[in-house]
Amino acid sequence: MMSLKRSHLCFSIPEGNECIKAIAKSCGECIQVGAKCGWCMDPGFLKQGEATSTRCDELESLRKRGCSSTKVENPQGSQWILKNKAVTNRIKGAENLRAEDITQIQPQKLTLSLRLGEPQSFNLKFKRAEDYPIDLYYLMDLSYSMKDDLENVKNLGTQLMLEMSKITSDFRIGFGSFVEKKLLNPCTGDQNCTSPFSYKNLLTLTSNGQEFNTLVGQQQIDGNLDSPEGGFDAIMQVAVCGEHIGWRNVTRLLVFSTDAGFHFAGDGKLGGIVLPNDGKCHLENNMYTMSHYYDHPSIAHLVQKLSDNNIQTIFAVTEEFQPVYMVIKNMHFCVCKTESLSSEVILENSKLPEGVTIMYQSRCKNGVTGEGEMGRKCSDISIGDDVSFTIRITAKQCPKMGKPETIKIKPLGFNEEVEITLNFICECDCHKDGIENSDICHNGNGTYECGACRCNEGRIGRQCECSTNEVTIEDLDKSCRKDRGTDICSNNGDCVCGTCECKKRENPEERYSGMFCECDNFNCDRSNNKLCGGHGHCECRWCICDANWTGSACDCSLDTTTCLASNKQICNGRGTCECGTCKCTNPKFQGPSCEICPTCPGVCTEHKECVQCRAFGTGEKKDTCERDCSYFNLIKVKDRDKLPQPGQAFPLMHCKERDANDCWFYYTYAVNKKSEKEVHVVETLECPKGSDIIPILLMIIHDRREFAKFEKEKMNAKWDTQENPIYKSPIKKFQNPNYGHKAVDL
Repeated sequence: MMSLKRSHLCFSIPEGNECIKAIAKSCGECIQVGAKCGWCMDPGFLKQGEATSTRCDELESLRKRGCSSTKVENPQGSQWILKNKAVTNRIKGAENLRAEDITQIQPQKLTLSLRLGEPQSFNLKFKRAEDYPIDLYYLMDLSYSMKDDLENVKNLGTQLMLEMSKITSDFRIGFGSFVEKKLLNPCTGDQNCTSPFSYKNLLTLTSNGQEFNTLVGQQQIDGNLDSPEGGFDAIMQVAVCGEHIGWRNVTRLLVFSTDAGFHFAGDGKLGGIVLPNDGKCHLENNMYTMSHYYDHPSIAHLVQKLSDNNIQTIFAVTEEFQPVYMVIKNMHFCVCKTESLSSEVILENSKLPEGVTIMYQSRCKNGVTGEGEMGRKCSDISIGDDVSFTIRITAKQCPKMGKPETIKIKPLGFNEEVEITLNFICECDCHKDGIENSDICHNGNGTYECGACRCNEGRIGRQCECSTNEVTIEDLDKSCRKDRGTDICSNNGDCVCGTCECKKRENPEERYSGMFCECDNFNCDRSNNKLCGGHGHCECRWCICDANWTGSACDCSLDTTTCLASNKQICNGRGTCECGTCKCTNPKFQGPSCEICPTCPGVCTEHKECVQCRAFGTGEKKDTCERDCSYFNLIKVKDRDKLPQPGQAFPLMHCKERDANDCWFYYTYAVNKKSEKEVHVVETLECPKGSDIIPILLMIIHDRREFAKFEKEKMNAKWDTQENPIYKSPIKKFQNPNYGHKAVDL
């Protein structure tokens, strides 16, 4: 057996119409292509030769092809806010509230239904509550290099305690120290130092500030050999050992104080430690016990654990090492002043499902806005300030398991979050009404849904009428040829299951159709580079013209209003209206309405007085010029060379007239394509000069004398005025001299 489908020519679909390019076989496949795609459920929508995938198209294209809006499946995304508790307006000194009763982010829970390619947006509000509880843990570097800075560090701890008491009345503080992974002989010479340790928890979080100050003041340095310290081991334990540290579910701050760089993942190999850090708590008697067993954590691993436990980290480092710690700044807070601890809010989200993207837009204080990565944050935020974010979530593909997904968004370092459940629209509503094993689908070989058959496995065809294992291609090709000598499906389609499925064109507006794909809607006559002149549509290579249009290209108008002359007669009664244009029956007449006769006398004389009054303000009609002479457009030119010349698209009449002062003026008269009368006139008159007056007068006197002489001679004539004296008859008379004599006898 052979395959039932044969392809002939390759074709491409433009990027502009992804709906057609997808060749969707069902409504569900169609709507997953993109938000612009719809599916026509009308059972009679497809024309002969069109494949089932033709039901999937852009909405406007479906409408133009005759699918009513009630028959178009086009599901839309939606959202529901499930928990929307308002942010807390708390004033310092007011009644005490538990941390869990304070709300700083709104809303708290919502559900989004996502149509692929169609974003869903919602607004998130954040307000830093006044007098909000804070836990601060102070982590100090006690390596030998800190010897000169130890007193400053001790003062920093005391200052932190004082400053934080100004921010909140519900404040707890803890203390820990670190040096480096254990070595046997860290000190040289007579230096007084003890063996290094990786991390000690010296003071669990407490509200007893005096205890903190006393403990910090008692600290002494320890020893190690290299400059980079093992502080990241200590940070990891502070982050994951919540029960030992005493973290509450409030704002959590970690101050990391050092004058050196840091070890990170891989450095442990120098001491023979190859196991990566496991990110778990290993404190016994408040001492990190696995520093010799696990390597230092990587920066990414450390950031993830800090984020998971809502801990904001402040790196209090010397100026020399500030550039080293800038890499951490891009991931977490790195501030130097305690009054800035709550000055910035940054939104972060949990891991997104595959194919889901998220975009942020911030609206901060004083009208400051941000987009992209800057849209996640607002800076210079004081306690009590409101900021808002617009969050846009888009799905590009449906989940493999087809189940809802949950993501969370929260301000970095805060325990509050927004929980978002994502539902994915991957099937049409009409899918639920599908009829399995429907008789419409060739004796139950498919499910009839959304106006089309979704064939069972092993079946093909518009009605699932063929099996992939029963019929050879040679048998089917016979029914796909119009005549014996013609190409299969007219070379415009594929023979599928004995039926032609026409190929799609690059332009989605162009289609093949017909039982043998012998018809198309784009190979009709054109006019003005428009198919069917823009006044009809093409069906099977013939133009079907709109009303009042005819011709092979629908370029001949049956409307006669364009042929009406000013006298309300068609073509001035001198021609016929053909395709909206006058055809003059009398060859002497020209113009859009057969109104001009260049060879007829009197055309120039007819317009002389109006041209004279409008151009020069003279003539017999100068007093009634505005009333009688506004029927043409007047254009003045400088000289006769500037006048329009013969040979243009409409008839033109050149005129030369003389006024009462024996001055000549020149003009042209024409009717343009818009049936507007145009007169171009030379703006200056040609009048005789002073030196020309005497010759003209002498010529006039001479003419008058000659005329008088002629009249006098005519009166004195001596011949009959009825007979011309110089007239001679052309008839000659002759007489035979022998006429009347007898003939001589011979």
